[in-house]
Amino acid sequence: MSNYKRIFLSEALVSVFLLQSVFPIISCSHKNFPGPFNYHFKSDSHKPDYSNLDYWAAHPFKNDASDEVPSDFKNEKKDTLADVFFIHPTTYTDRNQRMGWNADIDDEELNEKTDNSTILFQASVFNKYCRVFAPRYRQANLLAFFTSDRQKGEAALDTAYEDVKTAFEYYLKNYNNGRPVIIASHSQGTRHAGRLLKEFFEGKPLQQQLVCAYIIGLPVFENYFSQLKPCDDSTSTGCFISWRTFQEEYTSPAIGSETMKAYVINPLTWTRDSLMAPSELNSGGILRNFNKVIPGLVHAQIHGNILWVNKPRFFGSVFLTMKNYHIADYNLFYGNIRENAGTRIRAFLEKK
Repeated sequence: MSNYKRIFLSEALVSVFLLQSVFPIISCSHKNFPGPFNYHFKSDSHKPDYSNLDYWAAHPFKNDASDEVPSDFKNEKKDTLADVFFIHPTTYTDRNQRMGWNADIDDEELNEKTDNSTILFQASVFNKYCRVFAPRYRQANLLAFFTSDRQKGEAALDTAYEDVKTAFEYYLKNYNNGRPVIIASHSQGTRHAGRLLKEFFEGKPLQQQLVCAYIIGLPVFENYFSQLKPCDDSTSTGCFISWRTFQEEYTSPAIGSETMKAYVINPLTWTRDSLMAPSELNSGGILRNFNKVIPGLVHAQIHGNILWVNKPRFFGSVFLTMKNYHIADYNLFYGNIRENAGTRIRAFLEKK
């Protein structure tokens, strides 16, 4: 793994711990959505069994956190003509690595944490227009991204990817049935999504079913894909979207050390130009209160390899000193992502 990524993710690790305490983007309260959900299951093989719905954090055949809709969107009509395969980010952030390099697939505490955070606040963004599939997987501990023991770090990430790959293969065989599909991810999930897109989509028949890929939170450099291209506008299909969010006027040392050009799409305009997109284009972000959508939460502008936004204003934001908004990449643009998924699906179906 390159040194820049270790530096960037080391910084992101600090952001995860500090932002969760002073920047209430993702809440871990079980009161956010109705249950109960089953976390009392055990894997005899210590591997996931994707024929069992317990090993899916989100699945259209069960009630889960991805089904939730913010109060402001309750009256929306759903039209799920496509599927989204969502690969969640790292929630196994224990510095003491209590489960080793990879999380146990049946750890009750971690699975509940995952559902109450990323599945609720990120995967749910797609539920207006998509059936949501999000596998549980033996995710790598966050320390795997910047440990000095690169062999162990890479092995942990490979184990995580093998689960994601197995889940996707099960999805294709049992649920897809030729439906259009969106690949969506964040952070560690984006690393796995990149590999998945290369292995299953790029230059292969399945690319014809790809609506788009929202691969957020890690850089996608110009030479990463050989055939998949970045999206040009809000209606482009068969392409990918990527950004990393930072407070404006700030460039971290990790970003400053990047020597390759990374693709960045502005989620307020869905273009790659460097013009400022005003906050009036932001249809709504979500902070701690999942049911409170805040229009105009931030403006956005592409700056080199990253996306700059203003410091969000909310009760307690005076204590927000971190300038890496990695944890909020989805939340700040929740409404825009939600509608753009529908726009791209309609554009995809019109081409058929």
